[in-house]
Amino acid sequence: MEAWERAILSGSRRRYCDTETGEELGWLMTPFLSGYASGFGFTGEDRWMERLSDWSRAWLERGVVEPDGQVGWPKRGSGGSLEQGYRTDSLLGEAMAFRPLVSMAARIQRDEVWKKRWGMEAGRWVEAAERCFAKWEARGAWREVALGGVWVVPEFGLEDDGKQWTKGYERRKSTGFTHPANKQNHIARSLLALYRATGKEVYRDRAAAWWRVMKSRIRRVDEGRRWVWNYWDPAGPWDYEASGKPRHWVGVHPNGGYYGIDVEGIVEAFEHGLVFERADLDSLVTTQLDFMWDGRVRGAKFSRLDGGPVDSRWKDSPGVLWTALAPYSAKLRELFEVNHEPGGWGGLASTPWYLEMLRQRRIKPFESAG
Repeated sequence: MEAWERAILSGSRRRYCDTETGEELGWLMTPFLSGYASGFGFTGEDRWMERLSDWSRAWLERGVVEPDGQVGWPKRGSGGSLEQGYRTDSLLGEAMAFRPLVSMAARIQRDEVWKKRWGMEAGRWVEAAERCFAKWEARGAWREVALGGVWVVPEFGLEDDGKQWTKGYERRKSTGFTHPANKQNHIARSLLALYRATGKEVYRDRAAAWWRVMKSRIRRVDEGRRWVWNYWDPAGPWDYEASGKPRHWVGVHPNGGYYGIDVEGIVEAFEHGLVFERADLDSLVTTQLDFMWDGRVRGAKFSRLDGGPVDSRWKDSPGVLWTALAPYSAKLRELFEVNHEPGGWGGLASTPWYLEMLRQRRIKPFESAG
């Protein structure tokens, strides 16, 4: 815990909450917001909640009012679609940043002591997250498809004066670019946090709709023992060029980190009784240990999900440890505990999360696991 504390306090000096916009709200702020929230949950020390409060205010107060009256944090080229040069908000960035706030708000609501002190702020977090959901609804970012639903990046943004939309605004309900699986999972997890905080079924139902789509795309290979799925798949006519060609390549991404995010989504869906079953988690454990793991405990390495070649751009992460599965596999707990770096980027959130699960006896350390 000491190494984690040194790392998160040192990293906090960057104050991403004061500067970041667009998609980087998620990638750069969330590790700290999650770390502060989990740190408070594990230690009960007010200093972590105070940091969470400070960072959330610094971020939320920087929002700008856009032409439709909604608040956003626009950035040029941040939307996530192809060849996008105008300034736009990022559904992904906002969803990722809101998730630790709303998750903590749900916990505060269940604890009378915390609620008395932090309840008003928790309520503001939930209200802001609900307004964010309504914003993306109104902007046509949700699409129902045959097996469920997906979120898309709208193909419009702000003109340079910031007072009007680009021409794509009129076509917002029929154009766009479907988010890849890892981003869909981040958004779905944020919606589940909103469901826990509000009890409103629309948030749970939207998350479940995505996971039905995701499950339908998973391929069982190697006599059904290995699970494989693509980074991105087209979801509707908006994902094709006029020639009929998909607007993005289809296949397994050589960066294994994306699939760790997907597994986090699958595990959370299972834990909420949505779409995935325990047997599905067992299949993921088998995929990780029997097909991806190199067999070493200390210094464990993982191959690509599909066993494909290593890309030099991600030579150190063709596959990663699926930490979210640690509660469901003694061997994965062992690999996590032996190789975990509490001061690393991923350790900012996962260190207090894991320690709290151990303390609550939701999992056993690997030495005594059955």
